[in-house]
Amino acid sequence: MWRRTYLFLVLVRLWFALSPSYLHPDENFQGPEVIAGQIFKYPVRHTWEFTSENPIRSVFPLWPVYGLPMLLLRWLWIGNGNDGEIPPIAVFWTLRVLMFVVGFVLEDWAIYELIRSPRHRRLAVLLVASSYVTWTYQTHTFSNSIESLVVAWCLVLIERIVGSPQESTVLASTVLGVVAVFGVFNRITFPAFLLIPGLRLLPYYFKNPLSFLAIVTAGLFTTGLAIALDTAFYTPHSITWSDLIHNPVLTPLNNLIYNLDPENLAKHGLHPWYQHIMVNLPQLLGPGAFLLFTRPQLSLRLYSAISGIVVLSISQHQEARFLLPTVPLILSSVRLPKSEKLTRIWTVSWIIFNFIFGTLMGTYHQGGVIPAQVFLSKQPDATQAVWWKTYSPPIWLLNGKNEVLTTKDVMGLAGDKLLAQLTELATCDLPADRRSNEYLKEKKGTYLVAPLSATWLDGYLENKGHDGLRFREVWRYKRHLNMDDLDFGEDGVWNTLERVVGRRGLGIWRVTRTCPERRGSWR
Repeated sequence: MWRRTYLFLVLVRLWFALSPSYLHPDENFQGPEVIAGQIFKYPVRHTWEFTSENPIRSVFPLWPVYGLPMLLLRWLWIGNGNDGEIPPIAVFWTLRVLMFVVGFVLEDWAIYELIRSPRHRRLAVLLVASSYVTWTYQTHTFSNSIESLVVAWCLVLIERIVGSPQESTVLASTVLGVVAVFGVFNRITFPAFLLIPGLRLLPYYFKNPLSFLAIVTAGLFTTGLAIALDTAFYTPHSITWSDLIHNPVLTPLNNLIYNLDPENLAKHGLHPWYQHIMVNLPQLLGPGAFLLFTRPQLSLRLYSAISGIVVLSISQHQEARFLLPTVPLILSSVRLPKSEKLTRIWTVSWIIFNFIFGTLMGTYHQGGVIPAQVFLSKQPDATQAVWWKTYSPPIWLLNGKNEVLTTKDVMGLAGDKLLAQLTELATCDLPADRRSNEYLKEKKGTYLVAPLSATWLDGYLENKGHDGLRFREVWRYKRHLNMDDLDFGEDGVWNTLERVVGRRGLGIWRVTRTCPERRGSWR
């Protein structure tokens, strides 16, 4: 029975991997978009992490995770006799499937190795496989998702080293050295999860210097390689040994220095020290958090999760996705309630929680952003796209269209200022275009992308020609929820939910303005 349940949950995970939800801009801007600009000819936009004087993001982990699959995909594309570049959306879905496969294989395999009891192993695998975090976050291209896999496999390697004969630990120690450095360059939060588990290695390496030499040598070599790749990426000219010695780019150090400055963290939002424990962990675990405090099973996995939570709680900027590595570690370290009745109640609540959050985060959360970019990439007249009250769209998905299409992300700009920008960018209104798709033959066109829940626009959309602007709806996508538009304080709970949920969806309007010089030419 449990095998059939597990296979069903794998299919659920695949379904969500192939859903276009958009959980956070970082899933594109901190990974795929950077490498896509290196391998393909897609014009891309590098965020501040890559363009600042002291860059804080390493490209070293991006190459094996995203670069190699993209290179393989390009080789297959050219090998099949195709001309031109691969459509970016094909690369996008390939990476989603890749994240599904990597998570399905490596995460589940790690749990299988870390738990020796067959009965507890089956429970742990099912709990992790049925978590909406596994369905959604782990199938998206987050550095946090990669961090989850790296943490899990470091724990596997630690268990192998401590519990194996001496002659078999040199290889495991070498691999651990490579993987650990990879984890640090992927995210500087990574060592927090190995503070307690790493203590088990100290007495072992004291007695086995050869294995210690192996992990140190592998770590130093990998560090040198990572620094060389980062220095080559961020240096505008071909690097020399002098650059590596005198001007190396140390992205983990830059990242640490940046995040130790409270003024920098304030730009991204400050949180109380208990944000992770009281808000983020229950948001990720739901009813699983109840078992963590009532039915924990002490293990290396749980110690790893605890050390990570404690260290990350010191930081004043705390996002839920920072705790992704703790989810499989905690769910594999809890037991069900002793009472059969409580177990049934807990199981039902677990299913309901993950169904709701899986649907919300895996299907509806900013779900129209990716399809909207694909639509705009096919609009021949699009030269200006204004995105309002959405997440920043991935530029590389425009399939080269961004050479002529300027994307303006105005975030939550005030309505009157939005109209001012649209008035400045809008092209002249042609009455004949209102009855057909003749506008597609125009050389220029301005488009507004906004959630349907943005009621401020209603008066302008209904009153055509108001303030000289005309909005023509050309595209609509219903599976989109704008969770950043919740305003319970001003609108009240019911009115806010009625607006955001009841009017869910994302729309695209072609915006034109009345031009006096053209008024008399269409009589």
